[in-house]
Amino acid sequence: MLVLDKTNFEAEVLKGEGYIFVDFFGDGCAPCEALMPHVEKFAEKYGDKLKFTKLNTTKARRVAIGQKVLGLPVIAIYKDGEKLEELVKDDATPENIEAMIQKYI
Repeated sequence: MLVLDKTNFEAEVLKGEGYIFVDFFGDGCAPCEALMPHVEKFAEKYGDKLKFTKLNTTKARRVAIGQKVLGLPVIAIYKDGEKLEELVKDDATPENIEAMIQKYI
């Protein structure tokens, strides 16, 4: 799973090719921490079909605001620099995340 920051977000996601999964999380975000093991399992399971990335919004606040990430956690799928779909806060459950991944693989 590729760790993103303000220096590589644009190159890896906005200019990346194919479908890109982005886990927006923050320091001290309990729901984010609870989701992380599930997201890492999905990265192992689907990593050959989808590029998995994560961005700590605490360290890249401007990037998060630029992507209209206002609450956490946010799980998003991008293609060709465009956000296609996202799951926000309570909708970001392991079941919903896997269902969203399956639409794009």
